[in-house]
Amino acid sequence: AWQADTVDVLWFDEEPPADVYSEGMTRTNVVMGPVFLTFTPLLGMSQVVARYLTDKDKDRRHVTKMGLLDVPMSEAARAERLAQYAPHERAARNDGTPMLGSGAVFPISEERIRVRRFAIPDYWPQIGGLDFGIDHPFAGVRLAIEPQTRHVYVVNAYRVRDEKPPVHVAALRAWDERLQWAWPHDGLQRDKGSGEQLAKQYRALGLRMFSVRATFEDGSNGVEAGLFGMLGAMETGLFSVFEDLADWLDEFRTYHRKDGKLVKEADDLLSATRYAWMMRRLARPLGELAG
Repeated sequence: AWQADTVDVLWFDEEPPADVYSEGMTRTNVVMGPVFLTFTPLLGMSQVVARYLTDKDKDRRHVTKMGLLDVPMSEAARAERLAQYAPHERAARNDGTPMLGSGAVFPISEERIRVRRFAIPDYWPQIGGLDFGIDHPFAGVRLAIEPQTRHVYVVNAYRVRDEKPPVHVAALRAWDERLQWAWPHDGLQRDKGSGEQLAKQYRALGLRMFSVRATFEDGSNGVEAGLFGMLGAMETGLFSVFEDLADWLDEFRTYHRKDGKLVKEADDLLSATRYAWMMRRLARPLGELAG
């Protein structure tokens, strides 16, 4: 009824189909007015939700999540209310996380892996992981490993789009210039500008890259094997992430499969984590890497 109208502001009070959302946004083009949406993401990672969480231009949009965690009620009352929802709805009801159902790569409560930041002891082995970001954001993570239990902690995360290698290297070396870095097979590709292999280019800029690409000990590098291993560690309480790493946790919440296949969007930090995870056998205390 309003396909030819011009509106100043548009507010959807439930999630619209993608075509309705697009048509509504078009109605604001004359005055470039804002478009608001308020809804519980029970349709999962739909096209509309993806516009706000995974699209390349998501910085032009803003997301405010609200749920039971924002309601002034006791923990017991909150748990009782949450238990009334079907299990696959609870994340969406609790904190606004899109309902992924069986499509979630990590179908585990975020509360089970989040921990408060603490100082990493000098004797703990550490390792970095890179995802080069050839046609997506560049990402780097830092893992620390408790020596006795082999509990893995994600302690730093960096994700930036459209910057040059020297910028990335400077940011990562600021964590600790002694840190050694795992990297994927595309590090063997050559930079379009210099013609130099990406891994070699980052090594020349001062990042302590491992001499070979990331693989498991048997030489394999399967994506699903890496994800399965990380999930298993999460489920057994041997994988944690510092709670202030908001970008990493955002990717964790939304990483999913569609029709059984991984959706390769907004997974840059998780990919970097997986490479470091695969090579964690080579992690060393930084004191052993001085010089």
